[in-house]
Amino acid sequence: MTMLAAWMAVFTSFWTSIIIVSAKEPSPSWRSLSFKLKNDHAAYYHNNAPSVEFHDRLGYHHATPVILTRPTTIYRPRFRGDPRVRPWNPLRNDYEDGGWDELEVLGPDIEDRHTLQELARMSGDAYALPGQKNWYEIDDAWNTSFPFGWEDKANGFRGHVFMSSDNSTLILSIKGTTLQGPTSKKDKFNDNLLFSCCCARVDISWVFKTVCDCYSNHWRCDNTCLSEALIEDSLFYSVGVNLINNLTALYPNANVWLTGHSLGGALAALLGSTFGLPAVAFESPGEQLAATRLHLPLPPVSPITHVYHTADPIPQGACTGISSPCTHAGFALETRCHLGKSIVYDTVTKLGWSVDVRKHVIREVITKVLEEEGEWEEGREVPIAREETDCIDCYKWEFGDFKEHVRIP
Repeated sequence: MTMLAAWMAVFTSFWTSIIIVSAKEPSPSWRSLSFKLKNDHAAYYHNNAPSVEFHDRLGYHHATPVILTRPTTIYRPRFRGDPRVRPWNPLRNDYEDGGWDELEVLGPDIEDRHTLQELARMSGDAYALPGQKNWYEIDDAWNTSFPFGWEDKANGFRGHVFMSSDNSTLILSIKGTTLQGPTSKKDKFNDNLLFSCCCARVDISWVFKTVCDCYSNHWRCDNTCLSEALIEDSLFYSVGVNLINNLTALYPNANVWLTGHSLGGALAALLGSTFGLPAVAFESPGEQLAATRLHLPLPPVSPITHVYHTADPIPQGACTGISSPCTHAGFALETRCHLGKSIVYDTVTKLGWSVDVRKHVIREVITKVLEEEGEWEEGREVPIAREETDCIDCYKWEFGDFKEHVRIP
């Protein structure tokens, strides 16, 4: 039984079904998706097909939970060969040089506060299974999901796929770091590999905590070594590549979105850049340096949106230094530059918060930031998404080819 078949078996064991309700589109500038829970033993069908209802955005169906979407232009990189037959590898230069497919898809409306709330709750739900205490109810509509990675307790790459009943939209939610639990060791390893300047070699005292062998003395680090380290088959990024290859093969006509919190958000952003898929990441450490090391192509317009607030030091690359709680806990979260655009909530100014790593948890983001009533910028419930300009990671380090390497065939 394949992994996807196993997921479907788990999914069908739940006695609920999800019905997608899509809003009728009076203009090309918006669209809405909403999901209504049916508490019966089988999917609701009408004339042997899943029920799809259309309603005007301003009509009577406001009580139904709604995720707003908008037409989004994405630039999808072209691959050499079929990744379903031979998984691509950036070190093999599997991308076609300058090759992009420009597409218009329905992506999340990142200017809508409720849409961000729903995606944040999905990101929180990646840490739990339905019915557990940490499961976030999402408009009484998202209690059934399509779990992945839960069959192995130590498997850190896990979460849920939220899927519309007509298979037109899939939202992949990826779990972030768990500090205590069976996945914590793998989570930390991936964190330190993705977000440190050089293999988590913070200083000489970290010589036994490094996660790869790319250090080349005197603040020098080998680029090719770092790239090879990031694509090991067992690492979360590579697992995510295989997962999306399987999902897109199974549902080739579906819109696929990605979301996640912290490490999960960074993985969503990296995978979104890899495949040209819309992604919304919450409180993610900077993943731009990892994208460079993976040789990911940078499209003219990125499909990635980051959401974070100013009291959280982790997405700002400020949880560093010998006295920081991140360093004390064994995390080398040194990067701060993000792909795409960032929506930044100024909780320090507006709410009077102090910068505190405890504000990083997804519950704080959901209940005290995204669900906070009022304007965050003049006339806006959601701050404007802006590109991060003049951002530099790891300025103390010199990166180059300092070791001998054998190229991957």
